[in-house]
Amino acid sequence: MKNIRSIYHYIFNGFATFVVRYFSGLKIGNGTKFKRFPMVLKHKRATIEIGSNTTINSSNYGYHINMFSGCKLYADRPEAYIKIGNNCRIHGSCIHAYKEIVIGDNCLIAANTQIIDGNGHNLSFDAPEHRINTSDEGVPIVIEDNVWIAASCIILGGTKIGAGSIITAGSVVKGDIPSNCIYGGNPAKLIKQY
Repeated sequence: MKNIRSIYHYIFNGFATFVVRYFSGLKIGNGTKFKRFPMVLKHKRATIEIGSNTTINSSNYGYHINMFSGCKLYADRPEAYIKIGNNCRIHGSCIHAYKEIVIGDNCLIAANTQIIDGNGHNLSFDAPEHRINTSDEGVPIVIEDNVWIAASCIILGGTKIGAGSIITAGSVVKGDIPSNCIYGGNPAKLIKQY
């Protein structure tokens, strides 16, 4: 039974990779694979690029923690830009660019993480009753090479995470995170620098 299930997932994931590669409008490097179908919403003038040998995992099968939903890749505004580097593994996370989200090479992003460069609405403190009718512009996010973001994190607009750093599970991150350190908490603070 286990072998039959493995064969099913292999075939289904191969089909998902084929469909996303050729019909989604994404720019996808060689060797990149999709486990189940991500939810993709891309404006015709937006760009989503995924490097080579990256895995976009929307399947709970074989994943070590519970994934609440599959991956979402949203670049739903004109000129919005998402770039995911080579050799990354992204599991059950939302990446939503109003403006720009760049993820470097060899990054690990665990399930249930939200990476969004906008607030959804403007602050509108001069007329808060109109806030519901506003839309934020977004501030770019940069995640450099070899970053590990643990499960259930929120990465907010204007964040830059330096190369080699780790963000602990459940953290809320905004601002500049130096290279080669561990940050965690809400709001995320330095735990250890290497």
